[in-house]
Amino acid sequence: MELGRFWWWPVVLVLVHFGMNGCFGCWEQERIALLQYKVSTVNYTDKYFFTPWDSADKESDCCEWERVKCNITTGHVIQLALNLTISYWSRESGGGWYFNASLFLPFEELQYLDLSENEIRRWVPNEGFERFSALKKLEVLHLENNNFNNSILSSLSGIASLKELYLGSNNLNGSMPIQGFGSLSLLSKLEVLHLESNNFNNSVFSSLSGIASLKELDFSVNNLNGSIHIQEFEEFSNLENLYMRGNEINEFVTKKDTNILSKLQLLDLSSNNFNARILESLAAFPSLKTLDLSFNNLKGLFTTKELGELNNLEELYLEYSSIDKSFLHKIGVMTSLNILEMNGCGLMGSLPPQGWCELRKLQEIDLSYNNFEGILPSCMANLTSLRVLDLSYNNFNGNIDQSPLSSLSSLEYLSFSNNNFLIPSTLSFLFNLSNLKILLSDNNILALESDSHTWIPKFQLKVFSLSNCSFNILNSTLPKFLHYQYDLRAITLSHNQLVGQFPNWLLENNTRLEVFILNNNSFTGPFVVPYDIRSRIFTIDISDNYLHGPIPTNLGLIFPNLDYLKLSNNEFQGSIPSSFGNLVFLRRLDLSGNNFSGTVPIHFIMGCYQLELLTLSNNSFSGPIFPTNFNLTKLQFLHLDNNHFSGMLPTWMGNMSSLMQIVIAKNHFEGPIPIELCKLLSLTFLDLSDNNLSGSIPSCFNTSSIKFFQLNKNFLSGPIPTAFPNNSNLLVLNLRDNHLTGNIPNWIGSLSALRILLLKSNYLGGQIRIQLCLLQNLNILDLSYNKFSGSIPLCLSNITFDASARRTFSRDSYGELFLSNSLSLSRNIEDLNNFMHMSNGDVNAFEEVEFATKSRTYSYKGDILEYMFGVDLSCNNLSGEIPPKLGRMSSNIRALNLSHNNLSGPIPVTFSNLKEIESLDLSFNNLNGKIPPQLTEMTSLAVFSVAHNNLSGTTPDRKNQFITFDESSYEGNPLLCGPPLRNGCTKLRPPSTMPVDNEGEVGGSFMDKDVFYISFMVAYITVMLGIVAVLYINPYWRTVWFNLIEGMLSEAYTLFSEAFSILQQICYSIILPSLNSFVMAIWLFSTMDLTKQNLHCSTSQALLLPSLSSGPDHHGVAATFAHPDLIQAFQAAATARGSGTSGTSVNKSLNAAIIGDNPPRGRGVDERAARAAAEVRKKAAAWGLLIHPHGIPVQAMPPLTQLLNIINLGVTPNAAEGGETDGVKKIANGHPSNGPVDSKNDELTSAQEDQAPIGLGTGLASLDAKKQKAKAKATT
Repeated sequence: MELGRFWWWPVVLVLVHFGMNGCFGCWEQERIALLQYKVSTVNYTDKYFFTPWDSADKESDCCEWERVKCNITTGHVIQLALNLTISYWSRESGGGWYFNASLFLPFEELQYLDLSENEIRRWVPNEGFERFSALKKLEVLHLENNNFNNSILSSLSGIASLKELYLGSNNLNGSMPIQGFGSLSLLSKLEVLHLESNNFNNSVFSSLSGIASLKELDFSVNNLNGSIHIQEFEEFSNLENLYMRGNEINEFVTKKDTNILSKLQLLDLSSNNFNARILESLAAFPSLKTLDLSFNNLKGLFTTKELGELNNLEELYLEYSSIDKSFLHKIGVMTSLNILEMNGCGLMGSLPPQGWCELRKLQEIDLSYNNFEGILPSCMANLTSLRVLDLSYNNFNGNIDQSPLSSLSSLEYLSFSNNNFLIPSTLSFLFNLSNLKILLSDNNILALESDSHTWIPKFQLKVFSLSNCSFNILNSTLPKFLHYQYDLRAITLSHNQLVGQFPNWLLENNTRLEVFILNNNSFTGPFVVPYDIRSRIFTIDISDNYLHGPIPTNLGLIFPNLDYLKLSNNEFQGSIPSSFGNLVFLRRLDLSGNNFSGTVPIHFIMGCYQLELLTLSNNSFSGPIFPTNFNLTKLQFLHLDNNHFSGMLPTWMGNMSSLMQIVIAKNHFEGPIPIELCKLLSLTFLDLSDNNLSGSIPSCFNTSSIKFFQLNKNFLSGPIPTAFPNNSNLLVLNLRDNHLTGNIPNWIGSLSALRILLLKSNYLGGQIRIQLCLLQNLNILDLSYNKFSGSIPLCLSNITFDASARRTFSRDSYGELFLSNSLSLSRNIEDLNNFMHMSNGDVNAFEEVEFATKSRTYSYKGDILEYMFGVDLSCNNLSGEIPPKLGRMSSNIRALNLSHNNLSGPIPVTFSNLKEIESLDLSFNNLNGKIPPQLTEMTSLAVFSVAHNNLSGTTPDRKNQFITFDESSYEGNPLLCGPPLRNGCTKLRPPSTMPVDNEGEVGGSFMDKDVFYISFMVAYITVMLGIVAVLYINPYWRTVWFNLIEGMLSEAYTLFSEAFSILQQICYSIILPSLNSFVMAIWLFSTMDLTKQNLHCSTSQALLLPSLSSGPDHHGVAATFAHPDLIQAFQAAATARGSGTSGTSVNKSLNAAIIGDNPPRGRGVDERAARAAAEVRKKAAAWGLLIHPHGIPVQAMPPLTQLLNIINLGVTPNAAEGGETDGVKKIANGHPSNGPVDSKNDELTSAQEDQAPIGLGTGLASLDAKKQKAKAKATT
């Protein structure tokens, strides 16, 4: 009997056991199904996505795997979150994954399945979603963000148990009737249907009319437009939530006396085209509790009656809608209102003292991002139920200690950041706010208040932010009330002027602290960490202070869950502690701007495998970057610039596929740039500048992702590689200060987004490519200090220098944590992630470039690059005129440097159009003409130089900016006058009335060309006639003149004679062996000998000309030399050469006749020439000149003898200096003789040997002397 009474106790114990402990592990068939799903996606998912799903360990419990949830009693899988299974690159490339629905059939108890964001485009035949009909307990199915079309609808109709279906962001579309929607009527239990972000139009309402069970319907972001009539929703009698945001609806037509949508509680009409009349239509929804009209244009007057009819409304969202200020006066009739969001509505003026203050049930109000001003009205004290108040980003002022905020004892969240409130440093006005948990008070004015009466706060803050507050005194300290806070989760006191020792007591007192930000203050002392482990803290930022000493060696042990650590810009020293290797969750580390030294420890590299950002810039680290066995596979941002790292760049950097930025400038790296860097397809920023890199630039940098490419200040050589053709994302190309050669490549014009091109200080040459003119978005172009030649391209004026272009150089501080200024009651106030996040936008290094302007080289960094526009073509070999079209460049240009070239022509008047230019340098060229007076219109000009040119005229008027320029701006122009130059203009000339041509240049230069030519010709003729007259009148000068001419012709003959001799020798040694025949050789040397003889004869005739024009005083000699027979003899010799008679025989007979030898008789001898020569000898002897072929140096011969010897023998004075030749001499000290003299008796006296050489002019002077003596003797 007793045993029968307690038989059920074992059953109870078993049930309790399973209820408390559940089943041991998941079901094996479900575990296998999960692994099969993993295998089916292995080629299309990220490498680490299914890491916890360990197929090797057969005992692993799949219920403990990520994305899997099981029933704790039965152990069956009931939830699967498989969203984002397929990787991004597979989805973007079109994918190749085939969905197989049968893989999910083993999950018989499955209730929730999320397959969203997988871009499912195809499935295995007969394995589509119709197979899900076997999942009898499936209630929730997420298929949004895939690529489904309408055909998916019919395959889902068999899931009878389905209650929630999410099909947003697919390719569903259609008009009446919409294919497939009829089959959804079979889903009799369906309550939630989301169709947002598709392509439906207004006909979708009638297509869904058969689903009467719907309670929530989402048509957001479709093609709904115009008027929506309430009759469209007649079949949705159970609808409670309706979302239609993001469409083009402008009217909602309703009827007051209707029961349609009578159960509607939430209506979202945000981001449409409604106006103020919408409230009148909404009176038909008596159950409405939540209304969202954000992002509409609600300008217009709201009547109190319209607002009063929404008497059940509890939540009203009007963010960023244009609302009349009178709305706050009338909103008091909405007595049920709990939440009022009116941020960004453009409201101005002071807050009204009535209306909104009557909302006694109001718990949350957001008035942020408006233009309210003045003090807070006292009626705010009536809002005793208020829990959340956001007044941030307005212009409120006044002493907040005297405001009604201290009466709002229910406040939990208070934000008045970014106003002009005067806040007491003790924050004593918070004394009564016992429920306050979050206080955000950034960007206000903090006033010093005496701490004589220390108050103990009644509240315990969870979040406190007091950043960037201006103090009315310097050297302020932390508020004293913080010493009584023990529950802080986040504190940020950045960008203040706080001083004192590092407040390590904040870390000690608040054991649950998660965020600790004290950057940009003046705290001193060492960084002291608590003694016990603080596993909650994940963010520490104490950068930009004066902390010193080493980093605590146990930091990595005390804060094991650190995600973000920023210690930059302090005075820390020593090395990185070994405990950093324990920071396995660390993603961002910034130690820049300190005095750290030594090498980067291996344990740090191996332990922090989650690291995404590593910044060690501006320290004294040395050695190689990392060892070869690094483990930073997730690293995206690597900043190591301005250290002492050395060695070669490691090739394994190409394996860090996640790298987006590499900044290792200003180190001592050497060797070539590894081509493995070309494998970094995500790389956007590469800065290897200011190292010792050599070799050529790899041509494999053809990834379209790169935006900033800086290799300046290295020793790179070779041409600019074909590395970036058609890169539409490249913004900066900086290759200056290298040893690059060749030309600018043609593909440079394809860099459509390029903003900065720096090629300064290389060895580039050729002409400046016109393809540069295609770079419409250029900010800075620097081609200076190269070897470019040719003219300046006219098309450079096409570069727009547009300051309105999108900002490309502005950067957010990477990883700066900030607290949001809104907290809705619908969010969990205990969860910091709801109102605090890391700015995970672009983590970018500041772009910094150097550019010469205003006679100096400046460094431009960050935002200022957006406003710097300049062109520098200085120090090249450019020639031609400055194109006047350069003056038509955008007026935004700030600097133009064309100095140190070979430019000529005038300065274009069009330069006066460059209104914003600050530096214009045209110095050290060959510019001429006047300085255009219109240049004084450049009122922004700070540096101006036209020094060292050929400019003339007056300097520009001393007005506007030109009054500031000194003499150095104009020096080196001899013809330039006027202040500030010392040489004044003696005669002021009226302004030129010459017309201005189409290019804006003054017509003509400073000198009339016709006048110049006439003056030159008159002066030339006058000088020539003067020379002839002087030579005719003055015998001595005439003698000197003929000596000069004779010497010049003699030298010419000697030069040509030696040249032919050298040519003959060359031909003997080089040309002759290559000739094909002996006949060709004979012909060649015969031709050369004949050419030499012709030259000999031509020179002889040329030397006779001065004698034939020796003047009237020597008419006898002139007549002798002009003897017709002698002239005929020369003509006969020339005729004989022309007719084929041997020139040698003719010359020999002529020479023999002249010098007195018996001329040979026979073939080739011209008798008339012989007779003429004899006549010459006879007359010459009558004048005391005797021709003799032996024994007298040529320089000692009378001039006629020199002439005849040159004609006959080809001997020049220089050639005969060292030996003897034929010649003549005077007999008996210059007295004439009537007969020949024997050569044996023709020895010269020592006086005669020492006398100076006698030229033709001297010989003629001797004849003059003899003639005078003869006349004197005759007279006697």
